[in-house]
Amino acid sequence: MPNIVHVTYDQTGKSKSTNPLGMREMQEKAYEGRTAQYLLLKAPPASGKSRALMFIALDKLKNQGIKKVIVAVPEKSIGASFGTTELKKYGFFADWNPNPRYNLCTPGEEKSKVTAFLNFLESDEQILVCTHATLRFAFDGLDVKKLDDTLVAIDEFHHVSAEGDNILGQVLKSIMANSSAHIVAMTGSYFRGDSVPVLMPEDEAKFTKVTYTYYQQLNGYEFLKSLGIGYHFYTGRYFKKNPETGISALAEILDENQKTIIHIPSVNSAESSKLKHDEVDHIIDVLGTIEYQDEITGVIHIKSHKTGKILKVADLVQDNPKSRDKISGYLREVKSVDDIDIIIALGMAKEGFDWPYCQHALTIGYRGSLTEIIQIIGRATRDSNNKSHAQFTNLIAQPDAQDDDVKLSVNNMLKAITASLLMEQVLAPNFKFKLKKDEDDEDEDDEKTIKIRGFKLPTSQRAKDIIETDLNDLKAKLLQDPQMLKAMPGNVEPEVINTVLIPKIIREIYPDLSDDDIEAVRQHVVVDSVIKNSTIEEQGDKKFIRMAGSFVNIDDIHIDLIDQVNPFQKAFEILSKSVTTQVLKLIDEHIQSTKFEMTEEEAILLWPKIKEWVKNNNGEQPNIQSFDHKEKRMAEALVFLRELKRKKALANG
Repeated sequence: MPNIVHVTYDQTGKSKSTNPLGMREMQEKAYEGRTAQYLLLKAPPASGKSRALMFIALDKLKNQGIKKVIVAVPEKSIGASFGTTELKKYGFFADWNPNPRYNLCTPGEEKSKVTAFLNFLESDEQILVCTHATLRFAFDGLDVKKLDDTLVAIDEFHHVSAEGDNILGQVLKSIMANSSAHIVAMTGSYFRGDSVPVLMPEDEAKFTKVTYTYYQQLNGYEFLKSLGIGYHFYTGRYFKKNPETGISALAEILDENQKTIIHIPSVNSAESSKLKHDEVDHIIDVLGTIEYQDEITGVIHIKSHKTGKILKVADLVQDNPKSRDKISGYLREVKSVDDIDIIIALGMAKEGFDWPYCQHALTIGYRGSLTEIIQIIGRATRDSNNKSHAQFTNLIAQPDAQDDDVKLSVNNMLKAITASLLMEQVLAPNFKFKLKKDEDDEDEDDEKTIKIRGFKLPTSQRAKDIIETDLNDLKAKLLQDPQMLKAMPGNVEPEVINTVLIPKIIREIYPDLSDDDIEAVRQHVVVDSVIKNSTIEEQGDKKFIRMAGSFVNIDDIHIDLIDQVNPFQKAFEILSKSVTTQVLKLIDEHIQSTKFEMTEEEAILLWPKIKEWVKNNNGEQPNIQSFDHKEKRMAEALVFLRELKRKKALANG
């Protein structure tokens, strides 16, 4: 199956070059916000968030009256990112020198770590590194005023939630409400992957936001030129041989010449055999035969079936803690492209895991969390001289009419495709959109600014902030909405998606926005999605944009024209060319059985199309039994409007 997403980059080197203080582009941008009491840093994996925090924290300690810094990370292994770091030799005024005594990301029970945490608050030491769990446990019974004049930095901030039973979220809320502490929140993900917000709107509004996009990061690399995101579908078990080809789905896409991380399915998922060790054995069988396992490092040496060369494989699925720590320790010390070839993992090798040489992230089974997908893709997007292309492949079970729960497998496939749609939006360059006026001076335009006739601009600061920093988060929520999922494949008119469904969802997410600002946010979401999903070409001194199969002069774009385009249909068109007719039929049947209810807004919107249909079909009305989705929808709208007219007539006597 071809990649649903394929993005190329300019290799400018900007994201890797440093300024006179030793800061990379993202770190410099984050440092500009260092005086904020509450700072939220959104930046992709490998952009240098941990060092950005060091710069900010050291400035707060020296220049802003902060006495202590507490850094909380989600798991112990990530704590190593905040170890002793030389900064002065690159131009900064101080080094990062935490006392190893207060590195609590070490083996041992939480009780002793909580004691160390409390001792730290009473000591003269300035820096402590701990896990989210230690912070939660230490906070229980702690006088929050003890955190006055303290910087609390929370890494992988998407683990926080405004949900009532999320303890870390409660800790954060209490710190903000009851102390003078400063907070730096950092995340490599742009969304949680569920419907629960990280922060409530009133708390989120207190944060100064610094966003460094995936595109800025990858476009500024030295070696990486392109990134592909694709899907491969299989029937039965992914490791079982296809009777027709004699090859398993895994063998078809696993290239031993690519440095690869393979994430096997969660044992709770439908794709899992529930026997994770057997699945590892099957993967090894696909690769070759085991020669031996190194007793010191834990690396498995496998002789390839295809080439006869020796492959070095790491098994992170094993349950033995000593063996797993042994191979994990080896992977942390990898210095050469030849040190490891393939890593097999289940819950590990995701956020915070660093293997720059990785070229291919191969994930087996549907992943419901968009955050998890972002993190997995991030394993392959480090810049390294051994690769010019990074690839993410999701191997997914395709729906089968014989499945016990065919609806679940169809939903999983659709959600996987929408995840790729979202990633395409995240990975593409950002544009600025302005209202085009007749008196515009065209010479003022830059290539990243597009002017649109009829375009609505936000009026409130809240709406401006949403457009400036939260557009990807909003798209994630839109793409995960059940009604949107049913509408995206093209069975509903684009105008209905863009002008009825999207504003309805925005209103639910941001109930505090005025109608004018909801419309401004809606237009920005739709325009940004359509433009990023389109192709811009130059012909002579003019620019044209290809939208929905037709070229439009970029100077003539009007919001009404953009509203006629389904911004999310391209991936489904690719899908339709890549699966069997039977699978498409199952998807179609599922969508038809779960379509969303007709609303008055949609029916009114469809009325002109109904009249046009009747005119073009010799007076015949749309047939509600039609196999054409759009004709059927118009027929349903006609029934709805007749019933609405009847009810209004009765109400008026």
